[in-house]
Amino acid sequence: MALSSTFSSNLSLGLKSQLTQSQSQSQSQSHTFQLCCKTLPLMRRTKANMFNPIVNQALTTTEVPQRRIGKHHPNLWADEFIQSLPNHPYQAPHYAERCGKLISEIKHRFNAAAGGENIVSKLLSLVDDIERLGIDRHFQEEIKEALQLVHRNWNDCQRDLNTTALGFRILRLHRYSVSPGMLGPFRTANGQFFCSTAQTEEGKIKGILNLYRASYIAFPGEKILDEAQEFSTTYLREALQKTGISSNLLHEVSVNLRYDWYAFLPRLEARKYIEIYGENSSWARTEDNEKLLSLAKMDFNMVQSLYQQELKDFSRWWRESGLPNVDFARHRHVEFFFMACAICEDEKYSAFRSSLAKSCVLATYLDDTYDTYGTVDELKLLTEAIKKWDPTSIDQLPDYMKIIYMVLYNGVNEMDREAQKFQGRDTLSHAKDAWETYIDAMLQEAVWNATKHIPTLVEHIENGHVSSGKRPTTLQAILTVDGIVSENIFHKIDYPSRFDYLGGFSLRVRGDIKSFKGEVDRGETNSSIVSYMKDNPGSTEEDALNYLQNLLDERHKELNWELLKIDGVPTCTKDYSYDVARGYLHFYNERDGFSFAYQEIQDHVNQILIEPVTM
Repeated sequence: MALSSTFSSNLSLGLKSQLTQSQSQSQSQSHTFQLCCKTLPLMRRTKANMFNPIVNQALTTTEVPQRRIGKHHPNLWADEFIQSLPNHPYQAPHYAERCGKLISEIKHRFNAAAGGENIVSKLLSLVDDIERLGIDRHFQEEIKEALQLVHRNWNDCQRDLNTTALGFRILRLHRYSVSPGMLGPFRTANGQFFCSTAQTEEGKIKGILNLYRASYIAFPGEKILDEAQEFSTTYLREALQKTGISSNLLHEVSVNLRYDWYAFLPRLEARKYIEIYGENSSWARTEDNEKLLSLAKMDFNMVQSLYQQELKDFSRWWRESGLPNVDFARHRHVEFFFMACAICEDEKYSAFRSSLAKSCVLATYLDDTYDTYGTVDELKLLTEAIKKWDPTSIDQLPDYMKIIYMVLYNGVNEMDREAQKFQGRDTLSHAKDAWETYIDAMLQEAVWNATKHIPTLVEHIENGHVSSGKRPTTLQAILTVDGIVSENIFHKIDYPSRFDYLGGFSLRVRGDIKSFKGEVDRGETNSSIVSYMKDNPGSTEEDALNYLQNLLDERHKELNWELLKIDGVPTCTKDYSYDVARGYLHFYNERDGFSFAYQEIQDHVNQILIEPVTM
């Protein structure tokens, strides 16, 4: 049975207005572009960190405006390095032939698991391994049939905590209507959970680990999953200190605690689970598991070889765009391409990866222009020019803005042509609206910063979920995957849908929490923390962080519901939009990974794009 929309009525009983209530209580276009880039001088900052006033022709005075800068580190991935990547050996045809043979052999394993005893447990374990190893796209029909069998037999089988938690998580993510009440028999009166006394210590840890993973797939009001998350987090942290536990299990626990569901991107999980799976000597002794591991490794490396070819094209686009000359902004194009690949491994979706990465690049240059470098007068000119959507309207812009405008103009039009191939119609009006509302929200924040105005938390978030950039960076990309998003269902995933709002809300609040100190150093006053403290005199930064984290947790549950309910939006479209939000949250897992690509982010870029898995 699939999820229906009946749950939405429960959300309307206060959940959707929780933020407001809380606050009331407390207070020749391509040719034109090429000419523009060729004639612009190479722009470098002076010692005062500002452009030469001669360049800034739009100003009414010869006095150089005082500008804020982000002090961002330079690009870490030279185009010369990327273009020099050798041809990947896994492009050879015999690897594809070997993978095809393994896929065929593993498909027979589903039939074997569906017979004999413990059908539910065996099928769930097989599906879980295949999905976490990143090879599930090869077994879609088999997984569908396996889960139908699991669901039919659910009430007739004996289950332990491990199987129950695993089943709840997998069935819910595949949009079956399942209740977390199935975990009730394993819960004590004081909110503790227990495994069978007959299980080994490692078996108990595995069960609690799956309970932890299941707790994140919660809907609003499911208190038992809140208790499960609190209990399992404490239990697993203590388990890491125990002796006599196999290293691969401790590795698995450590990885899952470090990256919760919202920050654990599919391809990154595959890379890490391949390592964990290969460390388990008991698994490696069985032929079936050796086949799974061998397929996962070869498939990962073959897909990575495709990523590298796409990365070369993408890096070349960035280099030739003129954007490297806009040196006050963050040059994070490779990191954004990593995010796109970590979300979407399917070979046929190269347009999705390209569109997502390009949109993120465009939004970042606009963000740094509006947030830090541009003056309010310049920003008003840029906003007006973008809304006209006509390259002839940019004459009054400073030259650095001309570059950004033309890359935006050409990029959005190019992505619209790609989307038309999948949707069968022109969707440019939706893309233009997304970018226009984005820059309007950015301009509002620029005015607030310039006037030192601190909005209320409600005002900040209503504007901030738009200025987060989630909508414009996602919209055109998700139109290049399977599924026609007709006009009559567009509003269910695009603005003003609750799904769109929650994605932007998640990015805005998580970003505020993780980037607060850096923004203060840059002189920015727009932050959820600052607004909360203004609304609540006498409150501390810690009070604000606790309030916002609790609010974010509740909104994530609602976002889960919006993702998994059946409402006519193509599943693939909605899944990838949701995963884009997770991609952004990954950069904010520890701190602001957009402003500073710290070592872990660099390692992940290497693992997904550069370094193959050892065979």
